[in-house]
Amino acid sequence: MIFEELLLAGAYRIGLRPHTDERGFFARTVCEDTLAEQGLVSRFKQSSVSFNLRRGTVRGMHYAIAPHAETKLVRCTMGAIHDVVVDLRWSSPTYLRSVGVELSADNRMALYIPAGFAHGFQTLQDETEVLYMIDRLYVAEAARGIRWNDPALDVVWPEPVTVITERDLAYPAWTGRDTLA
Repeated sequence: MIFEELLLAGAYRIGLRPHTDERGFFARTVCEDTLAEQGLVSRFKQSSVSFNLRRGTVRGMHYAIAPHAETKLVRCTMGAIHDVVVDLRWSSPTYLRSVGVELSADNRMALYIPAGFAHGFQTLQDETEVLYMIDRLYVAEAARGIRWNDPALDVVWPEPVTVITERDLAYPAWTGRDTLA
């Protein structure tokens, strides 16, 4: 696993270290020991998948409040996404800054998202699938969101939005009131 720290403290893009031969390649995508050596959450209690029919679909911006704030490891297994994280930790030097990275089945990159971040993505292709590994069990009462186009977040979406749920449209602007981590 190859770790590239992003401009937001604690967020990483993770690449593969493939072992190739005449069959193709084999690579480790998650290793508890390697993640722990990096000082990252290394155990995940839940795995989820998101399938998205149309290019331009936006999901986000989602987070969970303490004590249920989630760390996620996200990988695009089919198609491509523009994945965005926003640092919502008040004490962080990168508070309210965002970073977007492309994750795709072709580049095989993953995004490590620490607790205290909002997360969302936009599909760059039709029929895109995203795999999430999450360190905590989902608690519906702790789930929150921020409006996907909140000017305070300065998120740039690369495509026109074609699909977004009523729930995501109804999220408020960021107020800074939630306790995240």
